[in-house]
Amino acid sequence: MLTNNINNKSLPRLFLSLSLLSILSLSLFFFFFISNPTLQISQNTPHSNSINVYVADLPRSYNYDLLNLYWTSSSPDSRIPTQILYRPRRHRGKYPPYPENPLIKQYSAEYWLLGDLETHENSRPNSFANRVFNEDDADVVFVPFFATLSAEMELAKEKSLFRKKTFDNEDYKRQREVVDLVKNSRAWKRLRGRDHVFVLTDPVAMWHVRADIAPAILLVVDFGGWFRLDSKSKSLSLTLNGNSSEMVLIQHTQVSLLKDVIVPYTHLLPRLELKHNQKRRNLLYFKGAKHRHRGGLVREKLWDLLVNESRVIMEEGFPNATGREQSIKGMRSSEFCLHPAGDTPTSCRLFDAIQSLCIPVIVSDNIELPFEGMIDYSEFSVFVAVSDALIPSWLVVHLRSFSRVQRDKFRRKMAEVQPMFVYDNGHVDGIGPIPPDGAVNQIWRKIHQKLPVIKETVARDKRKPQGVSNPLRCHCT
Repeated sequence: MLTNNINNKSLPRLFLSLSLLSILSLSLFFFFFISNPTLQISQNTPHSNSINVYVADLPRSYNYDLLNLYWTSSSPDSRIPTQILYRPRRHRGKYPPYPENPLIKQYSAEYWLLGDLETHENSRPNSFANRVFNEDDADVVFVPFFATLSAEMELAKEKSLFRKKTFDNEDYKRQREVVDLVKNSRAWKRLRGRDHVFVLTDPVAMWHVRADIAPAILLVVDFGGWFRLDSKSKSLSLTLNGNSSEMVLIQHTQVSLLKDVIVPYTHLLPRLELKHNQKRRNLLYFKGAKHRHRGGLVREKLWDLLVNESRVIMEEGFPNATGREQSIKGMRSSEFCLHPAGDTPTSCRLFDAIQSLCIPVIVSDNIELPFEGMIDYSEFSVFVAVSDALIPSWLVVHLRSFSRVQRDKFRRKMAEVQPMFVYDNGHVDGIGPIPPDGAVNQIWRKIHQKLPVIKETVARDKRKPQGVSNPLRCHCT
C-alpha cells in the first residue's frame, strides 16, 4: 500500500521531468540548428522573400556617364522625322534622367533596375532585391551596362557603322570592354558567368558579343533578335523545311526560358484608370509601320485586309512627339488594339494598349510574354493564329462576337495588372523607392524563380569530365 502511494505520487513528477527534458532537448536542437550555418536551410530557395544582388564593378562610363554623353550631344536623331531635343530639367546629382526619345525610352528597363539597386537601403523597403557588397553573398551579379543606350546612340549616328566590328564603332568598343572586364573578374570565374544578369531589352543590344555572354541570365523583351530568319546570311547549310530557299535560320547563340527572363517594354502612353474609361466607338485600332521585315510581313497582309473594314482604324506612324496624342486618342476610343508581329514577335505597342485599357489582339504565333506564370494573359487578351487572321473578314467577325460583358471583364482584369508593367518610380533621376507591385520587383522575382535551374546546371557542369562539353539544347517552349 505504501509502495502504491509512492508510485502514484511519483508519476506526475516523473511526467513533469520528462516533459522538461523534452523541451530542453528541443531548445538545444533548434539553437544548434539555427546557429550552425552548415545545417541551416538555404535562404536562396524559391520560397525566400528576397534575392541577393551584387553589382559588378564597372566604371560609370558604361552607365550613368553614357547618359551625360547623350544629354550633351548636339547631334539629332535622324530616325525621328520631326526631331525634338528632349532636354532634362537641370539636375545637380550624379544620376541623370533617362531620355524621353521614344526610340530609346521603350527600352529603359536597365535604368530602373540599376536605379533600384543604387537607392539607399533605408529607402528600399519595397524592393524584392537585397543589394549585397560581397560577391560571395550574392545569388546573382547584376552587370550595370546601359547596353540599349550604347547601341541606340550609335544607331542614331550611322546605321552602317553599327554593324561593323571596329573600334570606330563606339558601341562595339564599349561592348568588348564590358565583356573583357566582366569575364576577367573573380565573380564571373566562380560559375563561368551563369549567375550574371545582363539587360538586353533592345533587340540589337550587345549584338556583337552575345556568344560571350550566352551562359548568363539575359533580360530580353523576346527571343526575336536571337533566333531570326535572314535572307542575306548563309551561316547554316540547312534551309527551312529542307527546301532550296536561301532564307536560313541564324542562331546567334542560345537563349532559353529556363534561364532567361522576358521583360516588358517601357510603355510610352500614360495609364488610363478604369474609373475614367469611357464609351469606345471603334472596334479595332492599330498605329505603326505597315512595312516590316521577316515575321512582320504578316502585318502588311493584315493591313490590306482590315484597312477598309467598318470601325477599324489603321494608321501609319510611331508614337513619337508628333503621334503620341493621336495614339492616346486611338487606343482609348477603341475596344481592341491590334498587335501583329513586327521585326520581332512583340513590341511596345502591347504595353501601351494595356495602359490604355484597350484589349490586345495578339497575332503572333511565336511570342514570348513577360511574367507568365504570374499572370494569365488569356484573361485580358485575345490570341489569334496567323492562319485565321489572314482569312478575309475572319478577324472582325471574331472580335464582334465578344459580348459587352466579356469585354468589360477583360478590361477589369487589365486594370488589375496595369501596375505590373510600370517601371517608373516617380523620381526624375530614377533613384528612390519602387512600387512594390511594379515591373522592377516582378523582374527580380522572375530572376529568383530561375535560381534552382541555374544551380542544377552548375552542379552538372562540375561533375563533367574535362574535355566533355554540354549538348546544345534550347528549351524555348
